[in-house]
Amino acid sequence: MCYSALVRTEHRKFEREFGVQVSLRQYYEMFWRAAEHSNWLRIPKAMREEFASPASEEEQLIAQLIVKANADQARIFEAELFQQKTRLTTAERALAEKPTKKAESDRRISTDKIARAQRNLTDLQRTELLPRDARIFPGHFAPVIIERDGQRHLVPMRYQCRLPGWTGADERKRPGTYNARRDNLRNAWRNLYGYQHGVMVATGFYENVARHRAEHRELAPGEPEGNVVLEFKPEPEQDMLVACLWSYTKDEEGEGGFFSFAAITDEPPPEVSAAGHDRCIVPIKREHLDAWLRPDPTDFNAIGAILDDRAPMYFGHRLAA
Repeated sequence: MCYSALVRTEHRKFEREFGVQVSLRQYYEMFWRAAEHSNWLRIPKAMREEFASPASEEEQLIAQLIVKANADQARIFEAELFQQKTRLTTAERALAEKPTKKAESDRRISTDKIARAQRNLTDLQRTELLPRDARIFPGHFAPVIIERDGQRHLVPMRYQCRLPGWTGADERKRPGTYNARRDNLRNAWRNLYGYQHGVMVATGFYENVARHRAEHRELAPGEPEGNVVLEFKPEPEQDMLVACLWSYTKDEEGEGGFFSFAAITDEPPPEVSAAGHDRCIVPIKREHLDAWLRPDPTDFNAIGAILDDRAPMYFGHRLAA
């Protein structure tokens, strides 16, 4: 289902490589909305760091917003550290006097939360990027290439598509709309398929796979089904132009208008199936990019042919770190 992906975020490179116009206003609105609604960490660090050296007045405004939001988020982590360290001290004093289950639980929970807050604070403050800084999950944001009025645009979108006509309540009932199954495109996705196509540029993706399938064996009698996360990457390494559908939702419940998208998935190639997973993203060929971004809704055969004639690549896999 592509529950997670490694994405390209370099908007200036997108301008050169794909001839896109970067929607800086949408970037600003995304950053502002995430800061206002406590969703800051849903924007990958790699996207935030792209504005560390602003090249225009518009980018300077975005950079200033990011600096302030990073500082606000750091204070949240620092407050959590103080709170949990106090909780840990109290628990250890209680255990020294008289061991109780509550004190043991408080010590365990506070220790875990201290480690997480410290890790998050370190990630927030470091400047050297790591590969995981470009990883997205459902509800996170990523740049998506679309076409409007004959011009390619790069727009930051949430990776979980809110379908036309849906409310936030509808979406919460159906949280799987980051995955647009190809066999359902002309049903559940009929208002977007053939009309609003996009491309996410990714370098890898992650899937939840049943442990016994990944290990090529049957479940033992009485064995519960376990789970592993596999990372899939093209071999040799290369960018994937992942076929997507997108939507724009007008202001609702104080959220502000926002773009959202889903990755199209299809039956897997043999190597992904052999690894134990039954779905795979669809990487289109670069020569089909214009036709994909500018679909003819009266010719689904031509659209389907683009998805059939996908970019040839072999997916290697490993256990995710």
